[in-house]
Amino acid sequence: MKITQCDRILNYMTEFGSITQLEALRDLGCFRLASRINDLKKKGYKIRREMVDVNNRYGEVVQIARYRFEGGI
Repeated sequence: MKITQCDRILNYMTEFGSITQLEALRDLGCFRLASRINDLKKKGYKIRREMVDVNNRYGEVVQIARYRFEGGI
């Protein structure tokens, strides 16, 4: 059975508590995290998005989405 990106994202959030786009790209090779999160929500998974402030490479504060798995279907 092939492991899907959605499976990998769920496993990652279970292991680490949350995931951002940068983590998804770096650790899972997933370029479209928001789309996969949407797929998971459509399947009934409870996933919460929170916007967090981070500094970009120029020292400016920007917001990114951090997704948290809130439990099963």
